[in-house]
Amino acid sequence: MQVMGRFSIQKVEVRADGTGLSSRAGTALLPLAAERLGLTDGLGWALAETRERRSVHDPGRVFCDLAVMLADGGRCVSDLVALGSQPALLGDVASISTARRVLLAVGEAELDRLRAARAQA
Repeated sequence: MQVMGRFSIQKVEVRADGTGLSSRAGTALLPLAAERLGLTDGLGWALAETRERRSVHDPGRVFCDLAVMLADGGRCVSDLVALGSQPALLGDVASISTARRVLLAVGEAELDRLRAARAQA
């Protein structure tokens, strides 16, 4: 059960007055779409067994952050910092160390479940 959503964006509005302008405005649509399509939850299910302790960031959400970072032009895990600098737009983004822990926990079984979750979404 999800008590609180990650995003404050309820609808997208295009305006020509420059208010709320961000170079990453389109980037914010990617995690929103993943959330609405059930991909984030599916990725969380696929990686549930890798979770060692209850943490702030669900592994599925971390994978979503990594995908958004790549789509935004990032080339390495440390580029998550650019997304983390926009909390009003993208919500809480996983730290570099959290993202690395999640990536290192992924084995063959998790890759198979990740593929299945992606196909289902």
